[in-house]
Amino acid sequence: MSTETILLVGHGSREKSGNDEIEAFAAQWRERQPGWRIEVCFIEFSEVTMSEGLRRAAECAPRVVVVPLILNAAGHVKMDIPQAIDGARLKYPMVQFLYAPHLTACDPILAILRRRLKGAMQALDMPDPTTTGVVILGRGSSDRQANGDMAKMARWLLEETDHELVDLAFTGITYPRLEKAVQRQSLQGMKQVVVLPYYLFNGTLVERIARQVENLKAQYPTIRFVSTRYFGFEPEIFTLLEQRVNDLRRGAPIALMPCDGCKFRDFAVEHGLGGHHHDDAVPHSHGDDHPHPHDHDQDHAHDHPQAHSTAAAIR
Repeated sequence: MSTETILLVGHGSREKSGNDEIEAFAAQWRERQPGWRIEVCFIEFSEVTMSEGLRRAAECAPRVVVVPLILNAAGHVKMDIPQAIDGARLKYPMVQFLYAPHLTACDPILAILRRRLKGAMQALDMPDPTTTGVVILGRGSSDRQANGDMAKMARWLLEETDHELVDLAFTGITYPRLEKAVQRQSLQGMKQVVVLPYYLFNGTLVERIARQVENLKAQYPTIRFVSTRYFGFEPEIFTLLEQRVNDLRRGAPIALMPCDGCKFRDFAVEHGLGGHHHDDAVPHSHGDDHPHPHDHDQDHAHDHPQAHSTAAAIR
């Protein structure tokens, strides 16, 4: 038996290629870390649910490190994954479960955005950045912290480049949408627009973005558009995950700990405000990659000015 299992938690997509990419990502991570036992599960849209992934991991090792492959801390990071871990702790009391922070807004993610933007500018034959608008396009959430993290990335990108317009847009849940951001940039005299999808892997929403950009090209024939790829297999993603795992192993203070042990989560569950309960092995079908009867992001939208302690993560 191994002494530790790394359980990589992907969001999951109705688009099979998105889940396949996460499996391929895990395979590449195993090649980078041949001494690590790395398993994969999904929050939804897969038969390998979190409960199933946690069961497999717990039966293979006395310690399980749960690593969310998620950019922003909304309902999944704050509610769904901790609930699943709580259930696993009850089922496997002799197993130690550690919960790593999500990827979050940080310099490595900014480096990916800058590289994507540079490639888009090259595809446009290096136009004047002051007449080239940029739109960071994310999933969107009812959680203000998650949306705020994306706003921070937009501001950082603005300060790190010569572009005068770096706007934020969302594919759902909240606003503005992509077409509104492009309308604003057109009115501001932008001659080119670069769309930077703030996504990790393929899915129905990523495919929708491609269709939206094609429609915008027809709507604004005098503006040149480039939409870049999602983040996927960039080295910064692997490095960030490895840092999360190693920080937990050495007991480093976790400044960005998700709501593991958060009292709000207990209150939310008690009053029927909790997230998903993915204890079955049947894929969920919400009719989209993300939406849900409550916009699927029925997250708790409270801030966390105080860092959760490592002790809260290692229970």
